[in-house]
Amino acid sequence: MHLFNKTINYQVPSAEGYYGEFGGAYIPEMLYGNVETLKKQYLQIMQDPAFQEEFHALLKDYVGRPTPLFYAERLSKEIGAHIYLKREDLCHTGAHKINNTIGQILLAQRLGKTKIIAETGAGQHGVATATVCALKGMECVVYMGEKDIERQAPNVARMKMLGATVVPATSGSKTLKDATNEAIRAWINEPNETHYIIGSVVGPHPYPDMVARFQSVISDEMRKQLKEKTGTELPTHVVACVGGGSNAAGAFYHFLNEETVELVAVEAAGHGVHSGMSAATTQLGTTGILHGSKSILMQTADGQVVEPHSISAGLDYPGIGPLHAFLYESKRGTFMSATDEEALEWAFHLSKIEGIIPALETAHAFSVLPKMNLKPTDTVIVCLSGRGDKDLSTYMQAMETKKY
Repeated sequence: MHLFNKTINYQVPSAEGYYGEFGGAYIPEMLYGNVETLKKQYLQIMQDPAFQEEFHALLKDYVGRPTPLFYAERLSKEIGAHIYLKREDLCHTGAHKINNTIGQILLAQRLGKTKIIAETGAGQHGVATATVCALKGMECVVYMGEKDIERQAPNVARMKMLGATVVPATSGSKTLKDATNEAIRAWINEPNETHYIIGSVVGPHPYPDMVARFQSVISDEMRKQLKEKTGTELPTHVVACVGGGSNAAGAFYHFLNEETVELVAVEAAGHGVHSGMSAATTQLGTTGILHGSKSILMQTADGQVVEPHSISAGLDYPGIGPLHAFLYESKRGTFMSATDEEALEWAFHLSKIEGIIPALETAHAFSVLPKMNLKPTDTVIVCLSGRGDKDLSTYMQAMETKKY
């Protein structure tokens, strides 16, 4: 059973943005003004009744919330426990990412910003950012690794169709880490007019807390929907995939202080945790600074970032958000991992057993269900964070080479 510290409010970081020893704001001097303004104003803006009214109206009428909580009957029978799926794949744009971009575009407007920049890996956050910029008539530039541009071509086309400029990151592994580096550089060059919409619970404070709050609508709905279906708001387990960790932060948020609920985060093990081609950060990482915050990251003895690997572009990141680092370090969260092969197998298996084609990122979360030693009385909610349209080329390739 997981450990639980009743004296800690796991939802709320310190005033400086720390969860335990993880978090903070380690930023270049040029960004200090921007980040300080955000830090001083984000809670005030977010808690304003007019902001909340507009945010929730857009979630309802534009995004399509609440998303369903679906009882997966065949999967439940196979696993031997009650399995519910939180259907974030049914959000407008196909993933949970838009919950956060809606919130941040409204925040940017109130801060008087005129241009939006973002980073993206799988492309879902890029699409969600381009979508809200089109909705609000703001200029949008999305930084994306050259490798991810190739493997996520449909999402690149969608971003361009929505009016965004997509800028390739050509350094390093040409994936999410490098796209984030480029976005931060661009922000330094134009700090006054630009708001950087970070897509995950990473980056300098207040981003990890702000993104978690916007995504917390997921677990807020989970509690109400589960009560409606079962008579109790609390499942025994909540399971979500974790790269930087925004869908997991949203799925865990309203259960963080509930000691009976086990929080299961699933990282990408790539070719195997110790294969040298992995993104299982908590298994391989040590404490360090990455993209503006102190967290756990994969690095060499002299502090150079180790290139990650995952078949899923959204989990192909060498770090993890500070909240998740704290959940790992404090043992409040249970951290597991899944290989590329396991994720592929479960993407096809879920498609055939429940008629839902998941994103490759999400498939990692499903793959651990048989390993969790669940009991028939357990109630598990899996955050189905995104749909598999963007991964069809990978799935088609797998069908050509394997018997799926």
